[in-house]
Amino acid sequence: MIVMGGIIGSGIFINPYVVARQVHTPALILGAWLAGGLVALLGAFVYAELAVRRPEVGGQYAYLRDAYHPSVAFLYGWALLLVIQSGGMAAVAVTFARYFNEVTHAPVSDRAVAVLALALLTVVNCLGVRAGSNVQSILMVLKILAIVALVACGLLLTGGPGLVSGPVLDRPLSAGLVADFGAAMTPVMFAYGGWQTASFVSGEMRDPRRDLARGLLVGVVGVIVLYAAVNFVYLYALGAEGLAATTTPASSIMRLALGERGARLIAVGITISTLGFLSQGMLTAPRVYYAMAEDGLFFKSVARLASRTRVPSLAIALQGALAALIALSGTYEQILNYVVSVDFIWFGLTAASLFAFRRRALAATLRAGRDESAASGDEGAAFRVPGHPLTTTLFVVACALIVAATIYKYPSNSAVGLSIVLAGIPAYFFWRWWRR
Repeated sequence: MIVMGGIIGSGIFINPYVVARQVHTPALILGAWLAGGLVALLGAFVYAELAVRRPEVGGQYAYLRDAYHPSVAFLYGWALLLVIQSGGMAAVAVTFARYFNEVTHAPVSDRAVAVLALALLTVVNCLGVRAGSNVQSILMVLKILAIVALVACGLLLTGGPGLVSGPVLDRPLSAGLVADFGAAMTPVMFAYGGWQTASFVSGEMRDPRRDLARGLLVGVVGVIVLYAAVNFVYLYALGAEGLAATTTPASSIMRLALGERGARLIAVGITISTLGFLSQGMLTAPRVYYAMAEDGLFFKSVARLASRTRVPSLAIALQGALAALIALSGTYEQILNYVVSVDFIWFGLTAASLFAFRRRALAATLRAGRDESAASGDEGAAFRVPGHPLTTTLFVVACALIVAATIYKYPSNSAVGLSIVLAGIPAYFFWRWWRR
């Protein structure tokens, strides 16, 4: 539930129209979503093995710290707090507010609703891990039901241009087409991003080596199936042109199927889905800031656990406050672009860390006087990435291409995120000086 909740937010209900405006045939649109699913699955393989090798609190932060240097891990935590997690939650909170107001017609602005939702989830997660995880599980079940209902209504109750036969490509193969397909992958990978956040709470799991690895793989495969089904239905009911023409594809499908009542029902589903994503982010990401503070690279108070609930309450409150601040300052599209351009830098670096951990495990085995074949018995043997090093390298290259395509297509928005990351360099040296 944590893995799927970290992936499924607002993206699958909104981003398909952004993809359809970049590439214009059903084959290319579905191809982008399937390619994104493949990248996500390759990433899940890597993170599953890393979870087995390094089941510490902080997850991805710990992988980067142990593989490279504390400064690299600090820059990741800095980017997570100021760009990736807070920005992603802000974008989803804005979407939640839009659909909440559409359903309730409340006399409150979208921004006020977004901030109130983030504040409520901050309080819930400060009540303890069990409270936060129970809320997450309930919301995840409800959002899966909403997606299944959307697919069923689209297939059974709509008729339209559908998946008509036509060319696979909308233009001759060229550098421009490749660039547009790469740009289409930006909203796709935003929608698929989030599987890594489950690793943040590994230190609070009973058996992270077993459960986190399984959860990553089962969760990502489940999301690929749901996303492929939803996009097939969008194209079946609306066609490629109709999908590109609407900014609310899920509402358009349900309106075709059940009229205005259907549009209201899916708005409720999207509201629940976005709230579930926000709940998951509030449950997981603050554990990274807690780990940073324990390493002496952030305020000491962020590493304090509440005496009764044993959760990092100040870290959770900090996450909620920064997400609310970004929600008040930016639009969905701007936030999406600068989050993706930064997020996949860290995905690539984290995947590359697996090479370092395997090399060290092999060296330790050889030093112990065993032969090279005995290295398969190291601590990573509970799960090993299929096809490594080829599949791991493929994931790293895919991450680099997604970052390059996003920067090329959206240079100004990407520059915002990258500038914030670079600002973390003097911040790291400040914290080292402060600790001394």
